[in-house]
Amino acid sequence: MDRMFRVLAFWTGIFTVLFYAGDYIGMSVLFLAQTIFFLGVGYLNLSERLYMYIFGAYLTVFMVGFTYYVTFLLEPGFAH
Repeated sequence: MDRMFRVLAFWTGIFTVLFYAGDYIGMSVLFLAQTIFFLGVGYLNLSERLYMYIFGAYLTVFMVGFTYYVTFLLEPGFAH
């Protein structure tokens, strides 16, 4: 399971570089923070159960943040 967190760190690192190249600095910083988190947790050598708990907590935080953004911050409209 620790390898999967390092795989997640690799992919979030790729997205960090792509967002930075596309001049989306805020999103790049967000993905850089996720990359550092996943890489750090990937080298802790925890039990598989704890890795699953950490991943579940990560998904919960993501869903709460995403729901808040979509409900209160996103302005509906069409991109022209």
